[in-house]
Amino acid sequence: MRASARLVARADGRGGTTLVEVHGETPLLLRQTPARNGTPTVYVVGGAAGPLAGDDLRLDIEVGAEAAVRVHSVAASVALPGRPGAVSRMVVRAVVHAGATLHWLPEQLVAAAGCAHLAEAHIDLAAGASLRWRDELICGRFGEAPGSAVVHTHVDHDGRPLLRQSLAVGPHAPGWAGPAVLGGASATGSLLVVDPSRPAEPPQVLADGAVVRLPLADGPATLWTATAPDAHTLRAHLTVEARAHAAGWAC
Repeated sequence: MRASARLVARADGRGGTTLVEVHGETPLLLRQTPARNGTPTVYVVGGAAGPLAGDDLRLDIEVGAEAAVRVHSVAASVALPGRPGAVSRMVVRAVVHAGATLHWLPEQLVAAAGCAHLAEAHIDLAAGASLRWRDELICGRFGEAPGSAVVHTHVDHDGRPLLRQSLAVGPHAPGWAGPAVLGGASATGSLLVVDPSRPAEPPQVLADGAVVRLPLADGPATLWTATAPDAHTLRAHLTVEARAHAAGWAC
């Protein structure tokens, strides 16, 4: 299955934001909900199971200058096996203009047994843009080993590379569960905070090594990464710590 969706937000000239384009195709549907703290909120709704191997899904987001938008999902995305030898793919491309803000806070990606999934994110931030971008990966459903999943995150800030991050788990990624990668954890994730009004936070290791905070070299950006035994603990790591150090960015 091939499907695409597009979300475009523009400043309304009165200090608010208007969503000028909200379009999706099954299973990638977009639904606007009442604004939170004056910021429009859009949910990604899965109109079918999956993604299944062979699915090719794409979401484009553009946030115009001085606009702001929040994007969530209504449920976890479960990558499932499909046609033998096929790979499912989900690509998110976001452009955030000067003075604009994007909150990307979806539910987890679950790599179910037998899946072959590729998740890619490409984010282009102008100087003065703000971002909160969360990725969470759960390695298999309860009591099962994960399928193969690869997560790529590519972020540019003011025309320069800010973050290049990649993680592979499952039977095609030797050593993924070892001490050099997840150390036996079944859940992992990251939270990137770019906020021109705040300096990057200094490095810190928290929660007995399960949570790490790192400033990024180019830009007012802080990257949180975490591992956990389950999805609930992972979300707590990426929510409580971030709230403590990034006031005003509710998760």
